[in-house]
Amino acid sequence: MAGLHFELVSPAKLLFSGDVDSVVIPGTEGEMTVLPQHAPILTSLRAGVVVVASAKGAERVFVRGGFAEVNAKGLTVLAERAIPEAEMTDEDKAALAA
Repeated sequence: MAGLHFELVSPAKLLFSGDVDSVVIPGTEGEMTVLPQHAPILTSLRAGVVVVASAKGAERVFVRGGFAEVNAKGLTVLAERAIPEAEMTDEDKAALAA
C-alpha cells in the first residue's frame, strides 16, 4: 500500500502527482531514499535520476537542478529540467549530463 504523496514539477508541466511507496532523489550531498513518514528536509538537487517506486513498478525521470522538500504532506520535487526516461533523446541525455 502506497503511503507517500509525491509531486514532480518542472517549469513546463506537472510530471507526476500521486501516492507511491518510495522515491530516490539525487541530492547534492548524495542520493537519498524518501519513504512514508520521512523526517522533514529541504535539499537542492544535482543532475541525476529520480526513481519512483509504486505498486505499478519503477519509473525513472532524469532531472537537472532544483529542490526537494519533504514535509507532513509528502515529497515535492521542483526540478529546473525534468524528462521521463522514455521520452529522452540523445541530445537530452547529453544536455543533462553537461
